[in-house]
Amino acid sequence: MADQPLALVTGASRGIGAAVAQALAPTHQLLLGGRDEAALTELASRLPGARPWAVDLTDASAVARAVAEIDSLDVLVHSAGVARLGTVEESPAEVWRRHFEVNVVAVAELTRLLLPALRAARGQVVLINSGQGLSVRAGWGAYAASKFGLRAFADALRAEEEAAGLRVTSVFPGRTDTEMQQAVVASEGGDYAPEKYLRPESVAAAVVAAVTAGPDAHLTEVTIRPRPQVSLP
Repeated sequence: MADQPLALVTGASRGIGAAVAQALAPTHQLLLGGRDEAALTELASRLPGARPWAVDLTDASAVARAVAEIDSLDVLVHSAGVARLGTVEESPAEVWRRHFEVNVVAVAELTRLLLPALRAARGQVVLINSGQGLSVRAGWGAYAASKFGLRAFADALRAEEEAAGLRVTSVFPGRTDTEMQQAVVASEGGDYAPEKYLRPESVAAAVVAAVTAGPDAHLTEVTIRPRPQVSLP
């Protein structure tokens, strides 16, 4: 296991992050990032070569201490994020600040601190964005704005670091069957039907495709949409 590449996956305690961790586990050592240490420890117990990396990504000092042990990193997957629906009228400043603090600033700072380790490995950064990072629906303003910001961050990082050998991939999934999606549908007053949404495993497969692309290939953007009414095994 020691000779396997190392991947850090944030938001790994549930949803897309957990699915990405499970998909990478056969080929990578894993640091499972998140705040729920119990959930991370439980997942790590099921994945050989995985260990919890419990850090609040909005605590800059804690993040700096946690990354000090990482001198080489092959893959960094940003899956942690927050979403709170509301119209512009319903969204005070703290809602906007929270979205940008978690979905953009924390991502930028963690990446910045890990750049030496990523450069050492000629590694890859994968950012789980959203369909809302490409177009905006009414009532999603603060979340979508943060995801547009995340897309801009990814584009800037790619332009700056590609010459150093880094690959930077933005993944734009449509609505996905996660706890976050269930909360969103509940806030909209709708009935939840899992078959209408992407499975987290399908998003994870796109991440694996980007990570395992040949050395001559750089998947810069991947857009995934659900296929409603398709029978799944």
